Amino acid sequence: MRLKLDENLGSIGVSLLESEGHDVKTIAEQRMSGASDERVYETCRDESRVLVTLDRDFGQIIRFPPELTAGIVVLECKGRLSPP
Repeated sequence: MRLKLDENLGSIGVSLLESEGHDVKTIAEQRMSGASDERVYETCRDESRVLVTLDRDFGQIIRFPPELTAGIVVLECKGRLSPP
C-alpha cells in the first residue's frame, strides 16, 4: 500500500509500515512541513497515497472528500489532548 505519514507521526511508524512491505513517504521528507491541509490532501491525491494522520481536520468529509483519494486514516490516540 502507498502511504503518506503526516508530520504529526514519528519515524517509528515509518519503520513499522515499511517492514510490512508498504511504500511509505512522509510529509517531512518531502519538505512539506508546515504545508496547509489542502496542499497535503492534494499531494496525497495526486500521488495516490493514503494519508495517515492524527489531524482530525481531515475527518471533515465535505472539506476533504475521501472518495477522491486513495484514502484518509485519522488515528485517535488515547490520552492525547485535543486542542481547545
